[in-house]
Amino acid sequence: MPKVHQGGNGATGRGRARRVATSLAEINVVPLVDVMLVLLIIFMVTAPMIQRGIDVKLPVARRASAVEGERLFITVPAAFRTEGVVFLGDERVRVEVLQERVRQKMEGATDKRVYLRGDGTVQLQELMTIIDRLKDAGVENVGIVAKAPGER
Repeated sequence: MPKVHQGGNGATGRGRARRVATSLAEINVVPLVDVMLVLLIIFMVTAPMIQRGIDVKLPVARRASAVEGERLFITVPAAFRTEGVVFLGDERVRVEVLQERVRQKMEGATDKRVYLRGDGTVQLQELMTIIDRLKDAGVENVGIVAKAPGER
C-alpha cells in the first residue's frame, strides 16, 4: 500500500501538498520464477550432452584364485636406460625383439597377461614404452608387481 506523507509543518497547512511514495523494495516474483524455470530446463537438457568421459576398467573385489598356466614376468632393470635390455623370465632380451618374443610365448595362452617388474629407479616413461610394446604383441592385461611395505 502506498505511503502518504504530509509536507511542511503540519500545524499551518501551508507548505507542500500531499505526495504519494511507492515502495521500491517489492520484487515481482512471477517473472523471476519463470526465468529460473527456463534456465533449469535448459541446463537439464544440455548437461547430459556435455558429459565426456573415458572408459575405465574398475577393480573388482573377489577371492584370489590360483593362477593357471605359466606366469610371464618381464623385469626392467635399472640399466635399461643405457643398455636397452629387459629380462623375459630369466632370459636377457633386447627391447627391439621383446614384442616378437612375447608374441611367441602368448600364442597358445588363453590368458594373455604379463606381469611387469621394475627397479625403483626406472622412470615411468620407460615402463610406458615397455607396456606399449606388450600391447602391440597382443597382451590384454599388464600387471605391475610391487613389494609390500617392509618386505625385502
